[in-house]
Amino acid sequence: MSGRRSYYAGMAAEEQVARLYDRSGRSVIARRWRGPGGEIDLIARDGAEVIFIEVKQARSHAVASERLTVRQMERIYASAACFIGGEPAGQNTPVRFDVALVDGTGRIEVLENAFAA
Repeated sequence: MSGRRSYYAGMAAEEQVARLYDRSGRSVIARRWRGPGGEIDLIARDGAEVIFIEVKQARSHAVASERLTVRQMERIYASAACFIGGEPAGQNTPVRFDVALVDGTGRIEVLENAFAA
């Protein structure tokens, strides 16, 4: 039951984050996009820039942030490279990698350009 509960909590967190991006004028263009490296939770567009968003949900933002591993970031990079290959500017497309942390009360903290840190 715990696995199912975690799955639905993750889905709800992704939906909350997608609505936040949409409300801020950065439209979500893909959800759970699968590439060669694995799945990217959300992909949004801000003008010409493509934003790859990893959503992490836990009881606190601190615990959620600890759930992103280097291996996971490498897989997201691989899938993102495949995705932007289909963009008009190809590999020259401006991109950014955000991490959206969602705590147990539904509060969202977005770490913009988090992979650069």
